[in-house]
Amino acid sequence: MASPIDPMVKTYSMPTPKVSKKLVVISGIFCAIYGLDELPAHTKEVTCLYLMHPRLSAMDCMEGVAALAIADWNKRLQDGKTSPEQANKGLIAVAFDQRNHGSRLVDKLSNDAWRQGNPHHAQDMFATFQGTARDVSFLIDFLPSYAFPTSPIQITTNLVLGVSLGAHAGWCCILHEPRITGAVIIVGCPDYLNLMVDRARLSKLPSWTSSSPPGAKIMGSEAFPQGFLDRVRHLDPAAFFLKHMAESAVPAPIRDGPIPEPTEKEKEILCPVLSQSLAGKRILLLSGGSDKLVPYHRGEAFLTWLKKAISPDGGWFADGGVSLEDLIFEGVGHEVTPEMVDHAIEFIGESLLAGDDTKGSVGKVRTSKI
Repeated sequence: MASPIDPMVKTYSMPTPKVSKKLVVISGIFCAIYGLDELPAHTKEVTCLYLMHPRLSAMDCMEGVAALAIADWNKRLQDGKTSPEQANKGLIAVAFDQRNHGSRLVDKLSNDAWRQGNPHHAQDMFATFQGTARDVSFLIDFLPSYAFPTSPIQITTNLVLGVSLGAHAGWCCILHEPRITGAVIIVGCPDYLNLMVDRARLSKLPSWTSSSPPGAKIMGSEAFPQGFLDRVRHLDPAAFFLKHMAESAVPAPIRDGPIPEPTEKEKEILCPVLSQSLAGKRILLLSGGSDKLVPYHRGEAFLTWLKKAISPDGGWFADGGVSLEDLIFEGVGHEVTPEMVDHAIEFIGESLLAGDDTKGSVGKVRTSKI
């Protein structure tokens, strides 16, 4: 990836191949489309990889990942490591500024945290990456007419890769957009409330410290308004699924223990929800084991619950064909290391090789500390 741009996410300079870049404006959103010139002449179908940058950064920092992913896939094509059907498929990548970032910046304070004086940190960040997820859906609608205005080439598959703030958006994309079949989530969290309530504790917000015990009245306070909590229940992965169980989806005040397995009646409700949102999809999680800004353990309880549900080895949603790889890099903080990038590029290539037909696919669950 590029040299560090975002002070919240440490990145590393890496040698990357050159890649073509076409700038387009789609309804006011500046987009960089990478890889159009590198598409093989016989390309008929294209996979589009949407790249979502970290908080306080901008779209240019994702250019290295775009170049690496495109070069890797084109080398697979050149080396004959694809099937005859896949030999006609190309890969492009698209980066754009998230809302209130880069070319879309309106208010700097809204991107800051509680400690920097932003009293609306929780809802500001949530609204930003939810907006990003909606922008991805919007771009899926309109990008083809800008990328291939006079060509019969079709975009048939959509993947996402996000870092930090972009990773939170990636979770929402894979969960709520049926046209997205794969996601790389780098230093993100699928349990937003659990992450942010703990951050409120660490920030020693008055809404946390003013009650006895501390945090008892934080839900519904200025830091976590009820209207915001209602949206989280509809959109965030952990709350979206767990609201169908007797246990509240809202931490009380922080979720540290395991989440119980659903009752048979709850499974009858949850199975169609999982089927509609995740069936046949592929997810790669890349997390820093020593990440203090987005600690892995804040999403661990939900991930353990989800892995048990989708496990091909006796999970109650085993027939959903969900593939979830969860890699934790020990000693790594809130950063993107070259090794993480290597795993991401490999996953993208393997996702293209897997194809679009997910009917009857067998899922996979893998958790590894590296």
